[in-house]
Amino acid sequence: MKVVIAHNLYSSAQPSGENEIVESESRQLTAAGVTVLPLLRHSDDIGALPATRKALLPFSPIYNAGAQRELAGLIRRERPDVLHLHNPYPLLSPWVVRTAHRHGVPVVQTVHNYRHVCAAATYFRDGHPCHDCLGKRFPTPAIRHACYRGSTAQSAVMATTLAVHRPTWRSVDRYVALAPHLADHLKTFGITDGQIAIKPNGIPDPGPLDDRTGDGFLFFGRLTPEKGVDLLLDAWQRHADGDAGTLRIAGDGPLRGRVEAAAAARADVEYLGLVDHAEVVPGLIRAASVVVVPSTYADALPTVILEALASGRPVLGTNVGGTPYLLGLDPAHEPADPAPGWVVEPDPAALAEALAMARLRAAPLRPAARHRYQTAFAPDVLLRRLIELYEEVAAARAPQG
Repeated sequence: MKVVIAHNLYSSAQPSGENEIVESESRQLTAAGVTVLPLLRHSDDIGALPATRKALLPFSPIYNAGAQRELAGLIRRERPDVLHLHNPYPLLSPWVVRTAHRHGVPVVQTVHNYRHVCAAATYFRDGHPCHDCLGKRFPTPAIRHACYRGSTAQSAVMATTLAVHRPTWRSVDRYVALAPHLADHLKTFGITDGQIAIKPNGIPDPGPLDDRTGDGFLFFGRLTPEKGVDLLLDAWQRHADGDAGTLRIAGDGPLRGRVEAAAAARADVEYLGLVDHAEVVPGLIRAASVVVVPSTYADALPTVILEALASGRPVLGTNVGGTPYLLGLDPAHEPADPAPGWVVEPDPAALAEALAMARLRAAPLRPAARHRYQTAFAPDVLLRRLIELYEEVAAARAPQG
C-alpha cells in the first residue's frame, strides 16, 4: 500500500505535538510495510521564499499552485492508494483534497484542531472559549477580531478560505477524530457519522517503568493563554514558596515574560526555555512526578499526556477537550480504573487544591498510567486500525467490475 502523507509542519519556535505525531506515525507506517510518500511543507521556510512567492503567500490557504502541481506529479508517478492529510495551512491548502479526488485518490484527514470552522483553530479568544463563527456561512467575526495571527488582512484570507472550502471538507472520504468531542465538532458543519472514525494518536513506547519516581511538576507546551500557563502560575502562587514542590516549565511563546518573572521571584519555579523534544521523553517527564496540562480551551488531544502515560507519570489536567478522554475519566467512553490522573475545572482555586493533592498521591498511580498507555495508545493497537481505515477507503474508491 502507498500513502501520501500531506502536512504543513508548524514553526519550530512553537513546539507542536502535531508535528511529532505526523513524524512518528510515518515511521510506524514505514516499519509496517506501507510505502509513505511525503508531501511536506515547513512554516520555517517562509522567510527564505523568493519575493514572487512571498507576494502570493497570503492566498496560499485558498489555493497553492505549486503544491497542487507537486501532488499531481506524485500521484501520476506513484499511483498512491490514499492521501492522508494533516495540517494544510498555509503552504499546502485544502485544495489538495480536490487534486487527489480529481486523480481518483481517496482522502483521509486527521483532525488535530478546529480550523474547519475557527480561523484560530482553538475556539478560544481573548481569554475565553469562543464559538462566534460556528454555523455561519461566512465567518465575519474572525476578521473583526483578527483571529488568524492577529492580522485583520490574514484573517480575511483565512475566513474566505473557510467559506470556499466548506464543500471541500464535506467531500473528505474519512476523518480521523482523535476523541469523541472532535467527532461532534465535525458534525457541526455537515460531516456524517459514516465519514468519521474515532482513533486517538499513538506514540512510540519509551520503554518499561524504571525505579525513578520523579519529583515535582512539569509543564511542557506553548506559553499561550489557551494552554493554561497563566492559570497554572495563578494556582501555584496560592502556595507558599516550596510548599507544593518544584514546578518546571519548558516551552516558548507570548507568555514567556510572565514565566521568567515567576522563576525569578520564586525558588520553586524553574523555567527551562525552549527544549528540544528529544529531551522531553524520557528525560524531563521521568524527572517529574506529575505532568500538569492546565488547558483553558478544548485542546484536541494533548500529545504530552500520551508521553506522560507512556513514561508512567500521572497527569493533572483540566476538565476540557480531550484530556478527560485520555485519562479515562470520561464515563461515557471506557472509564479507566484506576484513572492515571485527575481533572479539575480550569479555575485557580481548584487547580491549587489539586496540585497539593497530586503531589501526595502521584507515586502509586505510576503503574496505572503505564497500563493506560499500553492498552489504549500503544502503536501496535492504533496502527492496525489506521491501516484498516486506509484499506476501507481505498476499496470504496476502487473502480468496480
